[in-house]
Amino acid sequence: MCGRFVVARATSDLLPTLLEGFPELAERGLTESYNVAPTDPVQVVRERSGDRELSTPRWGFVPGWYPDLKKRPQPINARIETVATSGMFRKAFASGRCIVPAQGYYEWVVTETGKQPHYIFEPDAALAMAGIVTAWRDRSKGDDDPDRWVLSTAIITRDAHVAPGEVHDRMPACLTPDAFDAWLDPALDPESALGLLDAESLEVAHALTHYEVSRDANSVKNNGPQLIEPLPGQH
Repeated sequence: MCGRFVVARATSDLLPTLLEGFPELAERGLTESYNVAPTDPVQVVRERSGDRELSTPRWGFVPGWYPDLKKRPQPINARIETVATSGMFRKAFASGRCIVPAQGYYEWVVTETGKQPHYIFEPDAALAMAGIVTAWRDRSKGDDDPDRWVLSTAIITRDAHVAPGEVHDRMPACLTPDAFDAWLDPALDPESALGLLDAESLEVAHALTHYEVSRDANSVKNNGPQLIEPLPGQH
């Protein structure tokens, strides 16, 4: 699964073919957080009306047919095995695919002394995690209210046993730069999108590495670059 991830200033620089069309990022970069958690606003890239757009949905999927924003579940992940057919996700997968930029992500191993976080990343590259985004209409707001639509997103995951030294049984499905255009194109049919993502995420999985980091990462209250520093002897 992917339940916590990292966006650093370097993330923008390491995904130039994805983010070069957003001049505002050249100066300030993506919004930085070393402990992005569920319900946080996250920056995603999607395509609308033929143009690439940088949006900021909340992390936790709220389909348009939910009666209100309090209804559960609000899944943070969607499984690649069912994302194209699930009643929860299939509409967004068909026409609302997006990319979630990340520097890396955390997974945990249960030990005798507690949960030990590992930081997982691709050396010399950032991650382009595949996601889906949807819009929920707040019926309590008028048609002229700019806040009447609430965007939300989920990150697509796959079996992690294809990754060297996997930490968890699930991992985010990621894309290489060669697939960005095709993935974001709403004209790509769901079956082809699944095939593309399966092949791409397998390629990225083989490039990932990880090491143990401080247990400070366990709490969403903690943030900062110190969270992804390897423990002594780890790297």
